[in-house]
Amino acid sequence: MIEIKNLYLKYIREYYALYNINLTINDGDSVAFVGGNLSGRTTLLRVIAGLEKYDSGEVYFNNRNLSSVDFKCDVNLGYVPEVPVFFENKSVCDNLKYVLTERKISKTEIEEKINKALIEFNIEKYKNIKIKDLDLYEKYIMCFVRLSLRNLDYLLVDNIFDKLNQDEADAFIKLIDDLFISKNITTIVVAENYDLLKPICRRCINFDSGSITELSAENQEE
Repeated sequence: MIEIKNLYLKYIREYYALYNINLTINDGDSVAFVGGNLSGRTTLLRVIAGLEKYDSGEVYFNNRNLSSVDFKCDVNLGYVPEVPVFFENKSVCDNLKYVLTERKISKTEIEEKINKALIEFNIEKYKNIKIKDLDLYEKYIMCFVRLSLRNLDYLLVDNIFDKLNQDEADAFIKLIDDLFISKNITTIVVAENYDLLKPICRRCINFDSGSITELSAENQEE
């Protein structure tokens, strides 16, 4: 469970990026953060991921304050940013190896996991290609391949859909559903339009100017 209480974040004195955010996300929930640019949706996502410091308020993972959470061992959280982050000059295979090596998995198991993932995602041909030579859609695919190698409790997906065509967006919606939501992994997805996320997100939280402006009927119960 993620609990956010009286959260405030300022980038400059006159501007609140987040203003008095109060929100509970239950285990296994699938939630859409919806709003335009500078609405606060991505900023809150980054706060939850431990990537953004806030000025006041509290954030809890299962009753544990975010300030004391070690994301390497306390919380299994996966984050897909709008701009994918990889070792651009290394191959697809080397990037995947890094994720598993950090978790002290044997070389044999690393090879098995990577080969299985490449087959499951039908991207064996990318194995020795450098990340810098992939297009944006392919890099997003690699983000999800990388996350599939881990056992996640939480998935956070930033606004990747604006940069995709409809077929590509639909493919990622299905991918998120198959890999994460169907397995009851708590999922938060950022987008500008809730219509795209209706097939996978049971709750919609609307943002504007750093504040939550509208909650679905389910959210109001909280």
